[in-house]
Amino acid sequence: MNRIKVGIVGTGNIGTDLLFKVQRSEVLECGIFAGRNPDSEGIRKAQELGVSTSVDSIKAIQDNPKCCDIVFDATSASVHQQNAPILKKLNKYVIDLTPSKIGKMCVPAINMRECLKVSNINLITCGGQATIPIIAAIMKVHPDTEYIELVSSISSKSAGLGTRMNIDEFTQTTRDAIEKFTGVKKAKAIIVLNPAEPPVLMHNTIYAKIKKPQLSKLKKAINAMAGLIQKYVPGYKITLGPVAENGRVTTMVEVIGRGDYLPRYSGNLDIITCAAVNMAEAYAREKLLGKMGKRL
Repeated sequence: MNRIKVGIVGTGNIGTDLLFKVQRSEVLECGIFAGRNPDSEGIRKAQELGVSTSVDSIKAIQDNPKCCDIVFDATSASVHQQNAPILKKLNKYVIDLTPSKIGKMCVPAINMRECLKVSNINLITCGGQATIPIIAAIMKVHPDTEYIELVSSISSKSAGLGTRMNIDEFTQTTRDAIEKFTGVKKAKAIIVLNPAEPPVLMHNTIYAKIKKPQLSKLKKAINAMAGLIQKYVPGYKITLGPVAENGRVTTMVEVIGRGDYLPRYSGNLDIITCAAVNMAEAYAREKLLGKMGKRL
C-alpha cells in the first residue's frame, strides 16, 4: 500500500514514541526525524531503523520540503510558535503535540472531521485528551453542571524536560479546552508529578458539581465515549464511577501505555501520541483516496 510521509520535529520521548508508532502504521512512513541534539537516544534509534535523521530541526524540512506532507511537532509550546508560520508557508498538515494553543484544538473522539479541514491542529495536553471526551459526555447528560475540576496524576519518571517546561501551559490550556469543548462555565486543571516507586500509572480524576445527577444516564454516556477512545488508545479505561456524593460526581480514568518505545506506565505520553497518529492516519487515508480518485 502507498504511504504518506511524515516528519517528526523533536527527538525526545514523545518524538521517539511517535516514530515507533509510525513504523507500525499501514499508511504512514517517516521521511525525516529531526531535532537538535546529535547525541539523543531518539536520533540513535531512528538511525537503527534506517530513518533519515537531522540535527537541524525545522530547517531540515525547510531545506527539503518534499520529505514529508504531515509534520508532528513534538518540541515545546515556545518552539512551536516559531515553527508554525514556517510550516504554514510550506503548506504542511501540522499536528502540534505541545500546549501552544496555536492551531485548532483537537480531540479525535469529538471533532476529528473538522480537524482534517485545517492546516494546524493542537492536541491540547495529555490530561485534555484523557478527560475532555468524558466531560463532554457528562455535559451532554447534565448541561446544568456548574463546575468541573480535573486532577491528572502521572509518574514523575514519565515527565520529561518538555513536560516540565510546560507545566503552566498544561494547566491553562487544559482548562481552556475543557471550557471550550464542553460549555461548562468554570473549570480547573491540576497536574501532579508522583515520584512513587515503582512508577504509577496515569490516573485522571474528574469532579463535576451537579445538583441532581442521573447516574444511570451518565454511566451509559461515559462508557460509550470511553469505547470510542479505546479504538485508538487501547490502554484507556474507566476505573471508577460515575459515583455521586453531596452534589459532586466523581469519575476516574486510567491510561496504560502501549509500550511501543516508552514504558507502559507512561500513559500520559502514550495517549497524546496515539491521538496524533490517529489523526495523521485519517488525513493520510483521505489524501490517498484523493490520489486514487484522480487516477481513476
